[in-house]
Amino acid sequence: MRIDILTLFPEMFHGVFSESIIKRGIEKKLVEIYTHNIRDHSTDKHRRVDDYPFGGGAGMVMMIEPIANAIQYLRSEREYDEVIFVTPDGVPFKQNKANELSLKKNIIILCGHYKGIDERIRDLFITQEISIGDFILSGGEIAAMTIVDAIVRIIPGVIGDESSALTDSFQNGLLSPPIYTRPANYQGLEVPEILLSGHEKNIADWRFEQQIKKTRERRPDLLEGIDI
Repeated sequence: MRIDILTLFPEMFHGVFSESIIKRGIEKKLVEIYTHNIRDHSTDKHRRVDDYPFGGGAGMVMMIEPIANAIQYLRSEREYDEVIFVTPDGVPFKQNKANELSLKKNIIILCGHYKGIDERIRDLFITQEISIGDFILSGGEIAAMTIVDAIVRIIPGVIGDESSALTDSFQNGLLSPPIYTRPANYQGLEVPEILLSGHEKNIADWRFEQQIKKTRERRPDLLEGIDI
C-alpha cells in the first residue's frame, strides 16, 4: 500500500512515522508513506499558498492552484483509489472505514490549514471527506496521522499477532472487554477467575458479555441497530 500526504508541514510527520507500528510496516515494505509540501507546487515566487476569502471574513483560505498542481503531479505518476480530505465537516472516521481503506492500493490524504481549502478542490478532486471528531485542530496533520495509524496497523503482517488487531475495540462494533496480566492478585485486587480457568468458550462468552456491558455503560449509541 502507498499513502501520499499533502501538507504544509511535512516535518510534523517524521517522528510519528519513524516509531512503533508504522515504522514496522514501512520496514516490512508493507506500506510506503510519502509526505509532500504543497508549497513546492505553488507558482508564486514566495511559495504562497493562501489568500483572502471572496466575500470577506476573517482568516485565510488555501488556494486552489498549489493543491491542484500537487494532486495532478501525483496522478501523473500512478492511479489512486481515493483522494481524502481531512475536515471537521467530513464523515466521522470509524473502524469500518479504517478496514475499508486498508484494502486500497494507493491513496492521497490532503491536510487543510487556515480557514480551509478552496471549495473547488473538493468539487474536482476529493473522493472522500473524513473527520476524526467534532472539534477543531490547527490543521489536518494530526488527523491524517490518526487515520494512517488506524489503517497501517490492520494491514496483514504489520502486527505480529494479527488476531490482536481483530479483537480491538470497534472491530465488532463494541468496546473491548477488560484485560488483565500478571500478577493475578495485586494488593487484593484479583483477576476474574473465569480468565484463569483455561475454558476457551466460557472465556469467550464472558468477554462478549463484558463488551456489551461496557458499551451499554459508556457508548450506548453503538448498540443502536445491533441485534444482541
